Order: sequence, then structure tokens, then C-alpha cells
Amino acid sequence: MSASDKIQNAAQDLAGKAKEAVGNITNDDSKVAEGKADQASASAKKAGENVKDVFKG
Repeated sequence: MSASDKIQNAAQDLAGKAKEAVGNITNDDSKVAEGKADQASASAKKAGENVKDVFKG
């Protein structure tokens, strides 16, 4: 996993956490769901990159 991929995934995860927090504060269930989806997407990308790293090594 390249450094830029790691940074992008971390940024997406943080953005998802922020959306989820804002949604919780404002009682906006759609923002909470959006935030959780962003976090799940970042986690899936990270897992995929980790699998690729295993096969490269």
C-alpha cells in the first residue's frame, strides 16, 4: 500500500467519523449512515490493499 493510499483511506475514515458525529449531534440519521458507509469503504480499501501487499512480498 502506497503512502498516498494510506493517507487517502485515513482521510476518508476521518471524514466518515466526522459525518457520523455531526449526524449524532443533529439527530440526522442519513448523515450517520453516510459516515458509517464512508468508514466501511475506507476499511474495505485498506483490507484490499493489505491483501495485495501480502502477495507482493
